[in-house]
Amino acid sequence: MRSENVKALEEAIGYRFRDPELLTAALTHSSYSNERKSKGIEIECNERLEFLGDSVLSIITSTYLYGEYENFREGDLTKIRAAVVCEKALSKYAGRIGLGDYIYLGHGEEMNRGRERASITADAFEALLAAVYLDSGYDIDAVRPIVLPFIKEEIEGIRTGSSFEDCKTALQHIVQQVNSEKLEYVLVGESGPDHDKIFEVEARLNSNVIGRGKARSKREAEQLAAKEALRLFGEK
Repeated sequence: MRSENVKALEEAIGYRFRDPELLTAALTHSSYSNERKSKGIEIECNERLEFLGDSVLSIITSTYLYGEYENFREGDLTKIRAAVVCEKALSKYAGRIGLGDYIYLGHGEEMNRGRERASITADAFEALLAAVYLDSGYDIDAVRPIVLPFIKEEIEGIRTGSSFEDCKTALQHIVQQVNSEKLEYVLVGESGPDHDKIFEVEARLNSNVIGRGKARSKREAEQLAAKEALRLFGEK
């Protein structure tokens, strides 16, 4: 970690640590800790903080989803939460604050571009959230402003179907390999009140149903139908 730049990280997350050792622990990868231990120097890695950070992140995300999307079913909420706290998403959040630049890594991980590895940056992000939570005296409201902007943006992407964009594109590429194939998306059903409709769409190849999707927008339903069709082709 470039210690002279720690203030830049604190500015990026909008939080100043009272106990710098907590921040150091959050940024210490096990490879660095193990390397130092081999030299007789005991340094705590961020694995325990990562464990706590996972729960802190989950309660913040769950609380937000529960309060913001009152008409969503439990299954929908669970899927969205899983998508916004997965390794890929967390690594993206970490990248936004340049977290990889501050992580303590062992020589091997450093040489293998560990600062860019999603598993490492995602774990460090969770550890950082836990460090803030502990440093603030178990105040979850101190953590919420750090992570919620990322969560909200990711949820919006899921709701508008942008996170599924590759499914329709990928399916179209497969179909285009044969000129005579005709792919279309057909709305086959609508249910629910006007303010909370559910749309059902079928993906059809030459009139044969190859995928179905249900969602609160036609666009997202089409993406889900395409995703199911890709499984049929062994692509998902």
